[in-house]
Amino acid sequence: MTHELAPELHARITALAAEGDALAARGQYESALESYRQASEAIPEPKHEWEASTWVLAAIGDACFCARFFESGREALGYAMCCPGGFGNPFVHLRLGQCHLEKDDLAQAAEHLTRAYALEGREIFTAEDPKYLAFLQTRIAPPAGGAW
Repeated sequence: MTHELAPELHARITALAAEGDALAARGQYESALESYRQASEAIPEPKHEWEASTWVLAAIGDACFCARFFESGREALGYAMCCPGGFGNPFVHLRLGQCHLEKDDLAQAAEHLTRAYALEGREIFTAEDPKYLAFLQTRIAPPAGGAW
């Protein structure tokens, strides 16, 4: 079940998330996380029923990944999976798989990186460290046609 936020609340959450995005783009991940935390706190309970939770938690997970806070990233992205559109979101699966790999949880890393690959193909790995696709190539068969 999903709900629609009141326009003024949506605008507030969007503004806080945009502030976080701008900070993250400058590499100021801890400050970005504070903006994202405020955005998350503004989302009504139960938070898992709101689409806004999905994109705010994905932003938190991304900032955590970039800041090398992999355990916190796993927590945020795992929760995003329970929110509308979280499961099946290629970016959420990518970042969650990367966080799992960084924490040596190889089975979960393979699970989520495979999902990201299945949903978006090789393109989702283009801007990422090549080690993530290389790991995935050790876990799954090549696509039909044999070319990664």
